[in-house]
Amino acid sequence: MLPRAVRQSLFAWMVIAVPISAAVAAEGPYQATGFKIGEVTDRSAIVWTRLTLRPEPNPPDAPMVQFRYAEQPEQRRAKRRKRQRVIGVVYPDGLTVADIRHAAPGSAGQVRVRYRPEGANRWEQTEWADVNPERDFTHQFELTGLRPNTRYEVQVEGRRSANAELGQVRIGRFRTAPAPDQPARVVFTVSTGQGFGDQDRPDGFNIYPEMLKLDPSFFVHTGDIVYYDKLAKTIELARYHWQRTYSRPTNVAFHCQVASYFIKDDHDTWQNDCWPSMKNDKMFRFTFQQGLAVFREQVPMGRGPTYRTYRWGKDLQVWLVEGRDFRSPNPMPDGPEKTIWGKTQKEWFKRTVQQSDATFRILISPTPLVGPDRDSKHDNHANKDFAHEGNELRRFIGRQKNMVVICGDRHWQYMSIDPATGVREYSCGPASDQHAGGWRNSDFRPDRHRYLQVIGGFLSVTVDRIDGEPMMAVRFHNVHGKVQFTDWVRAAD
Repeated sequence: MLPRAVRQSLFAWMVIAVPISAAVAAEGPYQATGFKIGEVTDRSAIVWTRLTLRPEPNPPDAPMVQFRYAEQPEQRRAKRRKRQRVIGVVYPDGLTVADIRHAAPGSAGQVRVRYRPEGANRWEQTEWADVNPERDFTHQFELTGLRPNTRYEVQVEGRRSANAELGQVRIGRFRTAPAPDQPARVVFTVSTGQGFGDQDRPDGFNIYPEMLKLDPSFFVHTGDIVYYDKLAKTIELARYHWQRTYSRPTNVAFHCQVASYFIKDDHDTWQNDCWPSMKNDKMFRFTFQQGLAVFREQVPMGRGPTYRTYRWGKDLQVWLVEGRDFRSPNPMPDGPEKTIWGKTQKEWFKRTVQQSDATFRILISPTPLVGPDRDSKHDNHANKDFAHEGNELRRFIGRQKNMVVICGDRHWQYMSIDPATGVREYSCGPASDQHAGGWRNSDFRPDRHRYLQVIGGFLSVTVDRIDGEPMMAVRFHNVHGKVQFTDWVRAAD
């Protein structure tokens, strides 16, 4: 057999060389935003689909939306833009959100998914289904009866109506999880903080083709997938953020080939540091509840809770938690009643962790539990504002064998260990160097930090057996895929 490094290089060449879509149909409908595969288990998966009016998004020189502000021009100059109060949304020349730069407007029609184990002769296929214009022309399919630890080929087809010719066809692949009793090598990657204005290549983000080179079993986005704060003043403009981000070629190519789990944070829910009962007029007509609905509409999530756990073979189980839906207001005095997770989610987490017999258990959180974080922050378990619940969770995790934390949100990479409980935390860092900041490399705190760099990139985790012994390697990569730091975790007895 070829050495692993050679096999990985060969695979990287193959995934870049293989086309991710069939020839674009002249009459449409199209799939400019590709498709996403999510919530994969050993037996099932969800495929998110969307039809678009055109094969590509609008060009970058298209018109842009404008806003009317309550403040007069001289008052506005004295205020930071994000604190100015919007009182109107104006599209130039009578245009709509469908016409502005980078938009990928949806189209009516029908979709279906065809799938088969890689190399098999016979395709399975779903029934044709109408996309929903009330949900941004999307539709999600649940695939069941799949084989464990198997790579599947996927085709997503679209058409205008029951008697119409096929429009654009997208092709891709994904891998199912190994069965819970099956030892298997699993590799997954993690990212956060994907600012549209902070792309680092003409077609999107460097991290996506770099992650593909690792042939990951799955990917986790820990939140701040899009940033609503500046432009999402209506639900239509919130959807626009997803259209422009997920029509970037790097993003389309990646998500057609790797199963993903999506977690939301503040900026892709509503606004900075938000909670359900927050009251302000910064977002004009766009509400917190609409933000919750749009997230479920735009990712392969299904109807289940946004906190969930997934098993990937005998040696790995991950927990993906919800940090916005149930939280207390940030200014509330800290104490036993103040929470980020809420009582029900916290009980679920503790119960399912104690029931798990996976060798390695990983909590993947949208925000930090260990830190350190800036003193000016008041929004996560590493801050004094949520110290009571933070201490409770760190003590619980610290008592578990082989359990670690991966977090997003922070715009820098770090590994830290909590001095009180020994809990390890890995902060994956943002999607690009342009998005990095908020800390100084010189502020290395030896009592906690084991690694620190204020850069963009991603995290990769490999769980494998070496000479029969379960091992986990957590690697920090820069945006070009180069490994910056590795932490090896040996399974405790």
